[in-house]
Amino acid sequence: MTSNPNLPEIFSPQSLRELLPPQRADEFFGALYGDAKDGAYDIGLAFAGRENGRLVFELQLRQRPGKCLACNLTYGLPQVLGRHPVINLKGLVAGIGRLLGAPGELAWELGRTREVSPALHVIPLRISLPG
Repeated sequence: MTSNPNLPEIFSPQSLRELLPPQRADEFFGALYGDAKDGAYDIGLAFAGRENGRLVFELQLRQRPGKCLACNLTYGLPQVLGRHPVINLKGLVAGIGRLLGAPGELAWELGRTREVSPALHVIPLRISLPG
């Protein structure tokens, strides 16, 4: 792994969209509800920085027009997203590891949903760095 990587450059919005493409939310809602148009939010990924030797990302849940984000039980989502095969967080974390040049599997955890605004909720994704 690079000793002093330029993390914002490595985790640019474009590289994070490649790891978690916008259409993944439609695939998730299609699997969950049978129809993507029933989804209340889009799911994006953003780099939030470093914290206690870990990288912190945010799964950003952005309300879709005409939908209610607050009405959609986003507080139970960390458990659902953590194991849902369409979201595939294990694969997402592996992709982050590849961007860093990190050998092996990285340990990760999801935090609790935080309401930034009625139209934006975030779920922290914390990734432990090796050594």
